[in-house]
Formats: sequence, structure tokens, C-alpha cells
Amino acid sequence: MNSLFHTALGADFDRLHPRLRERFGFTSTDGRGCVGNGVMDRIWRGRAYTRPFLALGALRNIMFPEQGRDVPFTIENYAYTDTYGRETLTFVRTFELHHRRRRFDATMVWDPHREVIVDYLGTHQHIAADLHLRVDDEGGLHLRSGQMRLRAAGVDTALPTAATAVAEVHERYDDTADVFRIDVRVTNPWFGPVFGYTGAFTLRHVDTETTPVPASVKPYREQARY
Repeated sequence: MNSLFHTALGADFDRLHPRLRERFGFTSTDGRGCVGNGVMDRIWRGRAYTRPFLALGALRNIMFPEQGRDVPFTIENYAYTDTYGRETLTFVRTFELHHRRRRFDATMVWDPHREVIVDYLGTHQHIAADLHLRVDDEGGLHLRSGQMRLRAAGVDTALPTAATAVAEVHERYDDTADVFRIDVRVTNPWFGPVFGYTGAFTLRHVDTETTPVPASVKPYREQARY
């Protein structure tokens, strides 16, 4: 069984830097996870009018309004099978800001009908977005989110442009410094920059055969729909 990223990228997966292939190439049957620790050089948000929306998102671990520099950072990537039998990959990011800990949670699954990764955001998977991946000439990985959809209280609808955000993620491996470098930028088509962060981290592997996938990285509620 291929990993979600291997499935999405197909033959281009082999063009990734070897450390990125290692990072994104495991599945729920491999008995391991990846935990990264590092520092975000900068966490930023857009203009003042973005703050209320970011504060609302923070209630469900979807972005947050605080800014900072040299912020300790952890990212937890675990593969597991969810309650609907889908191969799932966690992207749980924790930021140790001054006097406050913030999280930005996501879980990813593969939609076999549309052949795309679906990224569920937050603790209850209320927001879903398709992910489009590509590999650059240096073996770095680029992710860009597509149309966002709301799934809550029986509602399943595309969000209007004013309420959406486009996330662009660039992750690469720096051989000189022996670290992963990441740059995340979230923008709104009408209002411009909303949220982002830039920094670096190192990675360690976790044996999930002896230490199961922690419940803390899984969503409180799962959505059956893609």
C-alpha cells in the first residue's frame, strides 16, 4: 500500500528529496510515525480585520490570531485507519507562543472517486479542502489547497469566496543545515494575506507498534463524506 502522498504524486514521488520521501512515504501498516521539533522564525497574520476570523478558527484549532518570532514548534504526522476504514494522515502543529499554546490541526484522506487528497481542518472536520501537490526541481514539496467546503449539522456546501482561504505550503530539506524548512502562507482571494509561518525543524520517528497513535492527534469527530 502506498502512502497518501505517494498515491497523489504518482511517479513524481520519486523526485522528492530522500528525506521528504521518508517523511511522507509511510502508511498505517508501517508501525511508525514522525514527530518534528523546531522553531518558527516568524508567525504572522494579516491586517486587523483578519483577527476576529482567526480567533474564531482557534476555537477549533484552525489557525489563530497571535503573532511571534522564534516560536518553539512541534509537528505530529501519524498514519492510521479512521472509523470509516480510510487511510488517514495527521498534520497536528503545536506552537508554544508567549503565555499561550496554539494548535493547527488537520487530517488527510484519499478520495478514490476524484483521486485527490482531502484535507479536513480542525478538531471536528467541519472544513474540508482538496490538496494539489507538486515537486519542484530541488526535490521540495509544494501543496496548494483548492475549494473549501463546510460540513456541519447536515450541511455540505462550498464556502463562498469571501469565507475561503488558499493555503500554500513549501517544504524542503536543507542538506547543509540538516533540517526541514517550511513556509506556509494562507491568503483570501478578496482580502489578501491572512496567516502564515516560516521556520525549520528536525525529525524523529516514533514506533507505533509499542506506542499507539495518540488520541490527542485525532479529531473529536470524523466526517464520512469526502
